[in-house]
Amino acid sequence: MPDHAVFVSYGLPRRGLPAAASVRRWVEAALAGRRRTVELSVRYVDSAEGRALNRAYRGRDHATNVLSFPVALPPGVRSPLLGDVVVCAPVVALEALAQDKPLAHHHAHLVVHGVLHLLGMDHERSGAEAEAMEARERRILAGLGIPDPYADPGGGRSP
Repeated sequence: MPDHAVFVSYGLPRRGLPAAASVRRWVEAALAGRRRTVELSVRYVDSAEGRALNRAYRGRDHATNVLSFPVALPPGVRSPLLGDVVVCAPVVALEALAQDKPLAHHHAHLVVHGVLHLLGMDHERSGAEAEAMEARERRILAGLGIPDPYADPGGGRSP
């Protein structure tokens, strides 16, 4: 049985945000069969914190929907630490509305997306990697009963 420690925190009022149990379920779905022992955190933030993090770590002066911070361990050091996922709640809410998606589905997609980044997947290096990552997201979300996030009627691409 896997040993996954998932820490969920909220840097803004929780009203309208997913419960920690839902976030943990989405993380578990993304981790299924990939790592036996893992520690990671998921933090929900407001636009100001999301913007500050995106500016500091990616050089982009705007809030974005999700950021992933994989742990950087020295060579030879083994640890269950995987990293941190940061979800900017106001951006996610605006995107869900604009893309005509249920808010909970969009939150689930972005948590799964962030965890896949922590596992080393990337959609910015090549088209083939983007397709592989999207395919994995679709499978994971389908297992959670969530429709294909890239085929929603709103037509927008999210992460």
